[in-house]
Amino acid sequence: MKILLVEDEVSLASFIRKGVESEGYEIDLAYDGLMGQRLASNNPYDVIVLDVNLPHINGFDLCRHIKQESPGQAILMLTALDSLTDKESGFGAGADDYLVKPFEFRELILRIKALARRTSDFAGLKTVLRVADLALDTKAHSVTRAGRRIDLTAREYALLEYLMINQGRTVSRVDIAEKVWDLHFDTNTNVIDVYINYLRKKIDKEFSPKLLHTIVGMGYVLRDS
Repeated sequence: MKILLVEDEVSLASFIRKGVESEGYEIDLAYDGLMGQRLASNNPYDVIVLDVNLPHINGFDLCRHIKQESPGQAILMLTALDSLTDKESGFGAGADDYLVKPFEFRELILRIKALARRTSDFAGLKTVLRVADLALDTKAHSVTRAGRRIDLTAREYALLEYLMINQGRTVSRVDIAEKVWDLHFDTNTNVIDVYINYLRKKIDKEFSPKLLHTIVGMGYVLRDS
């Protein structure tokens, strides 16, 4: 596994580098957002770990830029910014996971492994996933319904992709929290429900039949009947 760490705190970056290398992984370091952008553009990485408060380009903007260039790139935000608003900003920029400092190194490694595994699992999927007239192209990261393009945010896309992978199966809020959001996401918040509603408005509101269904007390299911 090859990892890019973008972290301007030199002592912390050195600590993480030593730990990652002790796990047998390769790691490149960048100490500012501009250097991180160059490395991410020119090298393949299994996982990119980003701080937020970086010189030159902040982590949110860098995450957004990387995702525009490489939508399938796995990104973990590693930051002291711990409010729900900060997490929403991170996920809204396209982050796949969000870990707050201070952190346990073992948890960081577990999250990196989970992201790499999930990316590898998705790589084996069919290029185009379909439910009725809804189509999601996993390579182009584009979505259409009845031939009409539907624009989604990175988080909405990730949520729809997970639902389409599990089409016909009810997935719980906990499933979504673990697979699409954060391993330790607070499931008592309504953020998942909010994004389900965002998605429903875009893929169902102006179309028939309705595909995204709420199963009361259980979760959500994407199906064509």
